[in-house]
Amino acid sequence: KLPFPVVLWRFTRPHTLIGSALAIPALHLLAAPKLTDAFTVTNAISMLYAMIPSLLMNLYITGLNQITDVEIDKINKPNLPIAAGDLSPRTATLIVLVSLVASLGLGVAHPTLGTEGLNVALVGSGILGTMYSLPPFRLKRFPLLAAFCIVAVRGTIINAGFFAHAKAAAFGAQGTAASVMNCLLHDPRCMLSSLFFGIFGIVIALMKDVPDVAGDEMSNIRSFSVRVGQERIFKAMRRLLCGLFVAFGAGFVRGAFLAPTKFLAGCRTLVGIASLAAGLSVREEAQPVNPKDSSEVYGYYMHLWKLFYICYFHSTPRL
Repeated sequence: KLPFPVVLWRFTRPHTLIGSALAIPALHLLAAPKLTDAFTVTNAISMLYAMIPSLLMNLYITGLNQITDVEIDKINKPNLPIAAGDLSPRTATLIVLVSLVASLGLGVAHPTLGTEGLNVALVGSGILGTMYSLPPFRLKRFPLLAAFCIVAVRGTIINAGFFAHAKAAAFGAQGTAASVMNCLLHDPRCMLSSLFFGIFGIVIALMKDVPDVAGDEMSNIRSFSVRVGQERIFKAMRRLLCGLFVAFGAGFVRGAFLAPTKFLAGCRTLVGIASLAAGLSVREEAQPVNPKDSSEVYGYYMHLWKLFYICYFHSTPRL
């Protein structure tokens, strides 16, 4: 029998946990007024305070999904802890409930670090994560609503929420300037970040269903892959993500010619080239993949998550 810490780590769905962990420091860097502001004790405290409840909320959302999908996972993902018999549903339920309460509690516990942005990120993702998995809502049964949940969390809620949190907790913004809506609607860095990861979220949302057709059909989960076919969804998402990287890469390269300093021009050029290379990687890695082979598609899906992680590393102040 596997040790409990190993089982718990697998239960967290580490690829999603890592994505959340990278988002917070990257968005603090992106929100910094200038480079020196990003490397202060205040900024580090703000990041750490946001990190703990966000990872607990991530555990709640992914854990709840496993609890409600045991029978589906026995077909689609038999190695997951509950489906494999390594973790009992009762213990899993206790873990997710403690994670939820601790996450929401930390969000409001501190008078200054418990910002509007942090609580929007926690509460918003918690509500959508619950509605995605839990009856009677179980929005994962409906392709458009399921995709909306993932896009909203990975795109708008996380990016705008933690960006606003950073501005308030780390960089002293107050009132309207620190609100989530103000950041989303009036700060180009927040807007573009949310747009980029929102579109990436669409790819993740639809691509993750491609290898799960067998279990979804059995449980009457009418995903887009079930409705229109694995090949069509796989190709469409590959093209969408490739186009996203090319568009943003071209934008950064163009921005390099307008940069006020050589250093900034060099940074934008490097990010642009990296984005174009990522777009090429999306295309090349897909070539040998058979969309009807679950293991091959899952391997490609995890490659996309690695690109997702890398994308947060390009977030530098005033880039």
